[in-house]
Amino acid sequence: MSSFRFPNGVTVELIKGDITEIEADAIVNAANSYLEHGGGVAGTIVRKGGWVIQEESREWVRKYGPVPVGGVAVTSAGRLKAKYVIHAVGPRCDIEPIEKLDDAVTNSLRKAEELNLTSIAFPAISTGIFGCPYEDAARVMVRTIRRESPGLKNVRRIIICLYDDEAFNVFDRVFSDELREYKAG
Repeated sequence: MSSFRFPNGVTVELIKGDITEIEADAIVNAANSYLEHGGGVAGTIVRKGGWVIQEESREWVRKYGPVPVGGVAVTSAGRLKAKYVIHAVGPRCDIEPIEKLDDAVTNSLRKAEELNLTSIAFPAISTGIFGCPYEDAARVMVRTIRRESPGLKNVRRIIICLYDDEAFNVFDRVFSDELREYKAG
């Protein structure tokens, strides 16, 4: 685990593990625009949290339409430890610019603020079937978090949960380079 602490007290932690096991007020799902949670992180969230997450997601799409790239939708977390799942639609790197990931991270953090949450856990959005390299996703995520953290009033803990060694090592290197002066411990 690596951890960083901003002057306003917001901490960022990089953890290797299963995001569905993280204790946070919200976990972020790397979602598609139609909120159909078949594989990857999304599939795991529904398998472990229960079908209610998929049902609420479909209801959200029926009511509001597909979630645009960079946008978010919120559902309950079913049986997960979290209170909410924030479904963030990241870019598909073969057809959309990686910079759209900035919007997905920003909107997730702002939604957590709006819901008065104190902690949020992110996966490596867009790096699975959406094809973005870990390096690029890490760079966008760390810069977005660094820019947004001074405005956070409720969110005190941001967790980046990486599923495997390769992802963890790349994110750890990028975050350590970008947030050197905030390294905790």
